[in-house]
Amino acid sequence: MTKQALVQNIREKQSFLCVGLDTDLTKIPHHLLAYQDPVFEFNKAVIDATKDLCVAYKPNLAFYESLGPKGWKSLEKTLEYIPENIFTIADAKRGDIGNTSKMYAKTFFEYMNFDAVTVAPYMGKDSITPFLEFDDKWVIVLGLTSNEGSADFQYLKDQDGRTLYDKVITKAQEWGNPNNLMYVVGATHPETFAEIRALAKDFFFLVPGVGAQGGDMNAVFKHGKNDDIGLLVNSSRDIIYAGNGLDFQEEIRRKAQQVQKSMNDLMA
Repeated sequence: MTKQALVQNIREKQSFLCVGLDTDLTKIPHHLLAYQDPVFEFNKAVIDATKDLCVAYKPNLAFYESLGPKGWKSLEKTLEYIPENIFTIADAKRGDIGNTSKMYAKTFFEYMNFDAVTVAPYMGKDSITPFLEFDDKWVIVLGLTSNEGSADFQYLKDQDGRTLYDKVITKAQEWGNPNNLMYVVGATHPETFAEIRALAKDFFFLVPGVGAQGGDMNAVFKHGKNDDIGLLVNSSRDIIYAGNGLDFQEEIRRKAQQVQKSMNDLMA
């Protein structure tokens, strides 16, 4: 998907919501376990309930890989079911180099046909550039993540006082551009958004941490938006596990509508 198409979808839906498909068999409504493929049945219900309210879906691959071949099949069926005009993100956090990285890129962009994949930049340029060789595909670089352990390394400063996340976000712009590169910036660090937006003015941010992790969407929007909005705010557990009874789909939609309305109000 092109940047223009993504921005257009955000404007038309008045939403920058990304729904995380972190589907856990132990958390989905119990009655779905009677289906041959309960993971897909759950994802299908989530997509039907939210596809007019969100602009992206982000399956976390660990939840599918943990189920072996059946999990991969569920993921394939889920991708086929997602409407073509909705941005798809493989939350894979790959981070290898050379031919290995090229094979990861082929997996997600040719075989699976995702629009984007999350990539860890610890090994440098070699771990990023193979993903940038595909037209209208995106690499989403881990910049400043939302987890508590992000403080272990990402805030470390060099002798000039620059943080590691600053150097990562700045350096990666030598390899990609705003049409094929995004950054993960966690909502649990609202104090950094103005600084990071200044570092990457025209780039999109994938923003986890709103909802269950306590991130403030108002602060994210105020300090993180740009002329294209430039944000994909992810919500996983808060939306997909909003209900667990026979009416779970209605509860999912009700929660997604609340999130989309708050986004619409911010964009107005």
